[in-house]
Amino acid sequence: QGGSTITQQYVKNSRLSQEQTLSRKFEELFITLKVGSEMKKKDVMAGYLNVSYYGRGASGIQAAARTYYGVDAKDLNASQCAFLASLLKGASYYDPAGAPEVDPVQATAAKNRVRAEKRWKWILDEEVKDGRMSQKERDGYTEFPMPNKPKRAAQLGGQIGYLVNTANAEIYEHTKINKDMLDQGGYEIHTTFDQTKVNQLSKAVKRVYDENIDPKKRPEDTHVQFGGSSVDPKTGAIQAIYGGVDATRHYQSNADPTGAAVGSTFKPFVLAAAMEYGKRDPSGDAEQDESQRTKVSPLSIYNGANKLKIKKYNGDVWTDKAGKEWLQTNDDHESYGNITLREAMQWSANSPYVQLGMDVGTDKVKKAAIAAGLKDDRYMADSSVPSFSIGTSSPSTTSMAGAYATFAARGQQRDPYSVTEVKKRGKPEYQHKAVTKSAFDSVIADNVTDVLKNVVAKGTGTSAQLPGREVAGKTGTTDDNLSAWFVGYTPQLSTAISMYRLDDNEKHKNRAFEKMYGTGGKDKIHGASFPAQVWHDYMVEAMKKEKAEPFPKAEPIGDKVYGGGASQKPSPTPTPTPTETETTKPTPTPTPTQDVPTPDPSDTCGTWGWNCQNDGGANAGTVQGNDGGTDTGTSQGNDGGTDTGTSTGTTGGDDGSDGGTGTNNGATGGNTNGTGNNSTGTTSWWGGTTG
Repeated sequence: QGGSTITQQYVKNSRLSQEQTLSRKFEELFITLKVGSEMKKKDVMAGYLNVSYYGRGASGIQAAARTYYGVDAKDLNASQCAFLASLLKGASYYDPAGAPEVDPVQATAAKNRVRAEKRWKWILDEEVKDGRMSQKERDGYTEFPMPNKPKRAAQLGGQIGYLVNTANAEIYEHTKINKDMLDQGGYEIHTTFDQTKVNQLSKAVKRVYDENIDPKKRPEDTHVQFGGSSVDPKTGAIQAIYGGVDATRHYQSNADPTGAAVGSTFKPFVLAAAMEYGKRDPSGDAEQDESQRTKVSPLSIYNGANKLKIKKYNGDVWTDKAGKEWLQTNDDHESYGNITLREAMQWSANSPYVQLGMDVGTDKVKKAAIAAGLKDDRYMADSSVPSFSIGTSSPSTTSMAGAYATFAARGQQRDPYSVTEVKKRGKPEYQHKAVTKSAFDSVIADNVTDVLKNVVAKGTGTSAQLPGREVAGKTGTTDDNLSAWFVGYTPQLSTAISMYRLDDNEKHKNRAFEKMYGTGGKDKIHGASFPAQVWHDYMVEAMKKEKAEPFPKAEPIGDKVYGGGASQKPSPTPTPTPTETETTKPTPTPTPTQDVPTPDPSDTCGTWGWNCQNDGGANAGTVQGNDGGTDTGTSQGNDGGTDTGTSTGTTGGDDGSDGGTGTNNGATGGNTNGTGNNSTGTTSWWGGTTG
C-alpha cells in the first residue's frame, strides 16, 4: 500500500510514522537498504505480515485471522490466506462487507465482493505459477471463502456510530488521513455535535415512530425510515443528525444521501433564482444577460391552472425528445387561476413554479440551488426537464438543512461541517477553516424567508409552528408517496427531516422505495404530517433556552410580472383547506433505484482513482426525467396532502396536500448547549481520545 517493495512496506509499517515528508522518505530508504542486507527474505515477509493492517482494526496476520475467520493464523487454509492477502491491496475496497462511509460509490459490499474474489483467484493462480501450490490443490478451492460479518462495537450503538462515520468521512475528504490510519488509533477528534440536541432529535423521531408506526399491525409500516440533520446558520456547524434506529443494526446513515427525492422543498431555490437572475425576455435568445431579464417579485402573478401546458421562456410549447408535451397537474387536479408566487408557495401549487423555472431557466435554478449549498453530484437531478424545479433531486438532509441555513443567514453560505480539529499525540493534524460565501443578496434571502414564513403561518406548514417564535419552512412529498420532507429554520437553527420506506437489508435484491399509502394508519404520508411533527417536537426542545429572534423584514424586490398565460387581472384564488385526506390516484412511476451504476476503474482512471466517476451524471433515488422519451420527474402540488414525486408521461404528477394537522401546541422546552468541542473516544464519543 504505497511502498514499492515488501521490505519498504515492512520498514514503513514497523519502524516509521505514516507522515508523508521528504525526510521520512529518505529515512525509509536508508533503513530499507540496511534491513535488506541484514535480514533474510523469509523473516522480512514474516515481519511484514505481522505488522500490516488488514482492515476492521486488525493489525498483523493473527489479528486478521481472528477478526475475519475466528481462528488462529496457524489454522487458516490456503484459500483463506489468499483472501487475507488481497486485503493488503486496501481493505476498504477488498473487504466484502464494504466501506460506504469511505466511498459510497465504489466501496459498496457488492463491488468489494467482486473485487476481492477476482484478487483471491489471481493470488491462488500465482501460487501455482510460483510452484508454491499444486494445481490439484488449487482446483480444490472453487468457492470464495466469505469472511465473517464485521462485529459492530457496542460503543457505536444508537446515534454514536453515525456521528463517528460523519466525522470520519469529513476527515478523509479534507486530510491525508485514511481509514486504515484512523482504525489504528492515536487521533483526537473534536466535533461540532451537541450531545443534547442529538438526544433530542433521536427522542423526537422515536416518539413519533412509537406512537404511529407498528410493523406488526400494518404491513405498510414495515421498512419505515427517518433521517434528520440540524445546522447552525451562523457557522455551518452540524449540531445534530439522526442516521437511523441504531448504527449497529442499520448501518447506512439516513442523514447522508439516500436517494429520497426532496419534492416541493426544492421550490425556494426556484424563487431565489427568479429574484437573482430574473425572467427572460420572450423575444430574446435563450442566453440573456441581466439587461434583458426582469427581476421577479414574489407578488408576481402566474397561471395556477391544472394540466397547464408548460412552455419555453419564448412561448413555444416545451416538448421532450419524443415530441411529447408536458402538462403540469396540481393536487386533486385543482385549478387555482391566477395566483401570486407567494400564494403558490403557501399552497405548493405546481404549475406556477414549473413555468417560472422555464421562464428563468432551469440552469439558473440549478445554479441557485448550488449557490445555496447543494452539491452538483449524482444526487442532483437532470436540470434539462421542467420537473427539475419541483424537486426530483435527492440531496442529504444535511445538505438541505445547510442550504436552508443560507436563507436563515441572509444569503451567507457556509458548508456544513462536523470536525473542528484533529490532533495526533497533541500535534494538530487538521483544523477547520471557516469559509463564508455570498450566495444571495440579503434582500433576496429575506424575501425567500418571508415567503416561507407564510407557508408555516398560513399554508401547508402550520403543524411546524413554534409558540412565540418565527419559523420559515417548506413541506415536500414525492410521487406515489415514496418520500416526505419538512425543512425549516429559525434564525438560530436549520433542520431537515426526511421520511420514506426502504428495506435496509442489502442481501435482498431489487430493493426500491416503497409507497407510504396506509403507513401509520394514514391514507397518505405528507410532509406536514410525521416529518413536520418530528421537526416540531425536536425544535421545541432544541430552541428552549434560545431567545426568540425575529427574521429581518423583507424589503420589496423585483417587478410584478405575469407568467404562464396569466392575465393582469388576477382571478379569484381558491383557498384550499389543508387536509390529510387525498383521493387523487397518483401517476405511476418507474421503480426508483438507490444505487446508481458507475464505471469500474479504467486504464485512464487508475485502480485507486475512485473519484473519477462523473459526479454530474446519473440521477439517484426517485427516478428522474428521461430526455429520450417519456419524461419522468417529480411533480409536486399542494403540500396540503402529499407532494407527489416522479410522474411519468406527458402529464406532470399530482402533488398531494401536505397540510392539515393544524398547529401542534405545547410549551417550549429543552436545552441547547451550543457547539461543543467533542472528541471521539473508545468509551464515549463526547470526550477522550481514540486509542
